[in-house]
Amino acid sequence: MVDCHILLLTFPAQGHINPSIQFAKNLTRMGVKVTIITSLSAHRHMTKSNNSIPKGLSLSAFSDGYDDGFKDGDNHEHFRSELRIRGSKAMVELIKASDEEGSPITCLVYTMVQPWAAEVANAHHIPSALLWIQPATVFNIHYHYLNGYGDAIIKIGNDPSSSIQLPGLPLLASHDLPSFLVPPHKDKYIWGLPLYKELLDMLSSETNPKILVNTFDAIEPEALRAIEKLNLIPIGPLIVPSNASFRGDLFQQSNGYVEWLNSKPESSVVYVSFGSMATLSKEQMQEIACGLLESHRPFMWVIREKENGEREEDKLSCLEELEQEGLIVPWCSQAEVLSHPSSGCFLTHCGWNSSLESLVFGVPMVGFPQFSDQMTNSKLIEDVWKMGVRVVANEEGIVDRKEVRRCIEVVVGGGERGREMRGNAKKWRELARDAMKNGGSLDMNLKAFVDGLGGHC
Repeated sequence: MVDCHILLLTFPAQGHINPSIQFAKNLTRMGVKVTIITSLSAHRHMTKSNNSIPKGLSLSAFSDGYDDGFKDGDNHEHFRSELRIRGSKAMVELIKASDEEGSPITCLVYTMVQPWAAEVANAHHIPSALLWIQPATVFNIHYHYLNGYGDAIIKIGNDPSSSIQLPGLPLLASHDLPSFLVPPHKDKYIWGLPLYKELLDMLSSETNPKILVNTFDAIEPEALRAIEKLNLIPIGPLIVPSNASFRGDLFQQSNGYVEWLNSKPESSVVYVSFGSMATLSKEQMQEIACGLLESHRPFMWVIREKENGEREEDKLSCLEELEQEGLIVPWCSQAEVLSHPSSGCFLTHCGWNSSLESLVFGVPMVGFPQFSDQMTNSKLIEDVWKMGVRVVANEEGIVDRKEVRRCIEVVVGGGERGREMRGNAKKWRELARDAMKNGGSLDMNLKAFVDGLGGHC
């Protein structure tokens, strides 16, 4: 195993970067050498947010032509084309350099939406595996869409009152499906579906394709086994931190928000964050703000600063009252907040990393999905794991203040449904930690994957 050298190609987006780093760290703890290759923008983020790179892990960067990151308004097609051309060239150079240094690449692992990476591996006779950084349920939906259920999914996408039963998955309505498949997001992200088709065609052409999924068996047992032709291997949860206790050792008392959390009663704080990509309208932010105030509960809200230094919260009419009743921060360590005893509810966009972190730390959720897999994730949170509730927008597509307040009250209040959610959150927390502990399913499945590389290591 110590002779293994895995090359990990990471797509330059936050949702890919975090699980990739944890995946790599888990491998290095097993004695496997890992090189992460990604674009300059992602490389800068990795080196900035990770003070120490563990032994056995190295980083390699290339310019994809978008060195400051992909921004709203940039051309998706041009970005994907440049990433493919420049990324392929950089990978070939790194593969050759590794050979010359006496540390040849023995396996390529690539995150989703980069199917061209497997072509590079094939050309150099290197085995490859896909690192799927969304739930197995979402992989299954895309697979079935492209394998016999496309017309049925399109039909329910145009009929919000209908639903569909796919093999191994819960009953899904239109608003539960990934936004790449249904209106109105389908037209906006028209580039998404061809990439998934190319990816699945690539996997189908392989003799024994391996799909490493950032999940664990207890939360998606049926979805992991629903596709007989493909081997979905659960190697999660890949979250920060991945191997430690979940209390005081995470906290740095110099952080103002930690001191603020320390001053609040246990399970009382509503934590609000919409991730690194979602952009809310001024009207929607105003409704969230008013809903938080009307809930009369302490809250901590992460509102990112714009690149020009503008503060989104300055546009809110109730900013002074917000700052009196809660705490607004431009950034925080989400693991610190969710694992803090005062955290009682997570109002979240339902990105998969955030959903897994909330599950691992046992914090019930208010689901506020925006796009992509977040719709399906919120379905799992509310109806499968039963550890949260999903907001309902009005006819104008806005979630109003009454709905925000209602959902918070359901989760944090003293009602029977809230008690059930909190009980389920504790149950899933323990099962997640079982998967993550030494000798748990994460370790066993990852070791089996590495051992399965056989003569390549």
